[in-house]
Amino acid sequence: MPSNIQKITFGNGCFWCTEAIFQSLKGVISVTSGYMGGHVDNPTYKQVCTGTTGHAEVIELEYDADILSLDELLLVFFKTHNPTTLNRQGNDVGTQYRSAIFYTTAEQKDAAIAMINTLTNEKVFDSPIVTEVIPAGQFYKAEDYHQNYFNDNPGQSYCAFVIQPKLNKFAKEFTDKIKPELL
Repeated sequence: MPSNIQKITFGNGCFWCTEAIFQSLKGVISVTSGYMGGHVDNPTYKQVCTGTTGHAEVIELEYDADILSLDELLLVFFKTHNPTTLNRQGNDVGTQYRSAIFYTTAEQKDAAIAMINTLTNEKVFDSPIVTEVIPAGQFYKAEDYHQNYFNDNPGQSYCAFVIQPKLNKFAKEFTDKIKPELL
C-alpha cells in the first residue's frame, strides 16, 4: 500500500476530458469528478451548468507522491488545458469551466504559484495565465454517470471527437508518465 498519498483538486474544463487524462498517469490512484468553489450545497450537474452556483467542474485526485511529483502533476495540468482563457475551455464557456487549482496544503499552493511563475517567465503561453490558486473547499461528487465517463462511453461522439484527440496529444508529450498497461 502506498504511503505517500496526496490529494489535490483541479478545475480545468470539462471533467470528462480531464478525468481521462489524469486516470492514465502513473502514480494516480483515483480520479473523482465533481464540483467545488461554489455557494450552493450539493449542487447537481444541471444546476452547475447554469453558471449560477459558482462551482467549477473539477477532478479530485489522489496520487502517490513517491511515484508522481507535485511538479509533474502541475505540468500535466497546465499542458492539457488552456490556462489563459477566463471561464472557457474550447467550446465550453462559463465559470464552471474556469482554470483553478484547489490546494489542500501550503506546499501545493507554493508549488502552483511557482509553476505559474516559471511558465510565465519562460513564455510558454502567448497570453497571461488566469488560473486561480485557492484553498480547497467542500467537494461535491458528481452524479455517477459522470464518473469514468470516457472509459464507460467510448462510442459516444464527444469521447471520439473531443476526448480521444486530447488523449492522443497528451500521450505524445507525456509517454513516460502513462501507466504501462495503457500504452
